[in-house]
Amino acid sequence: MGYEPSGRGSALLVGDDGAIERHPIESGDALAYTLESRHCAGTIHDGEHRSCTRPSAPYCEFHTRTWVCARCTGTCLKDEMDCYQDHAVYIAAFAPDTFKVGVTKLRRLETRLREQGADRGAHVHTVSNGRIAREIEAEIAQRLVDRVRTPTKIASLATTVDEGAWNATLEEFEVIDRFAFDYGLECTSQPVPETIAAGTVVGVKGRLLVLENGGTTYAVDMRDLVGYDVTEGTTDRDLQSSLDSFG
Repeated sequence: MGYEPSGRGSALLVGDDGAIERHPIESGDALAYTLESRHCAGTIHDGEHRSCTRPSAPYCEFHTRTWVCARCTGTCLKDEMDCYQDHAVYIAAFAPDTFKVGVTKLRRLETRLREQGADRGAHVHTVSNGRIAREIEAEIAQRLVDRVRTPTKIASLATTVDEGAWNATLEEFEVIDRFAFDYGLECTSQPVPETIAAGTVVGVKGRLLVLENGGTTYAVDMRDLVGYDVTEGTTDRDLQSSLDSFG
């Protein structure tokens, strides 16, 4: 199993004898997969899934790809710099008060914010290439974080952005554009972190899949599903329940 992130709608990917089945994830959908053994997810080549049985998950050493641009701070790590496109430097907000600096190609700005599950976004710089953007990002990262861990994103599901702190953070920038996102998740309490693929879809926020199962709401990092063998049908293993399910 794998997943396909998208700024407008994610999907689960299931490989079957080389064929790839794409299952869009929509609110209200019922998922019914039991997770079996986990191993390397293999690779997709020319639209065909090539499986790999090596035990390393989600990818083994032969199928792990390192995107050097993600580690760039302005000094190109490639043999030849090739990021000659307009880039945006942005600030993303994750409720209630985690604010992250990031870089993306200008044409992908809104999509990138959605892919990360940001609650708010602010476009603060436009530059002509990725090198300059990474230099600016590295400077801002001395004051703001440049990565947000999954537990922080899960904690954001049942709260809202501290607007005062957000506006104060943006005061030092000349904001070009602002974004506010609504993922349709109405969580009254923080979902329970779990790795499952069974239940009713509440919604998707970034790579977090929110499911209702047995009266409890769960938050699943879809990256944690990558590489599992699956069978159709719900799991019978015990799941951690929230206190709300006993109310």
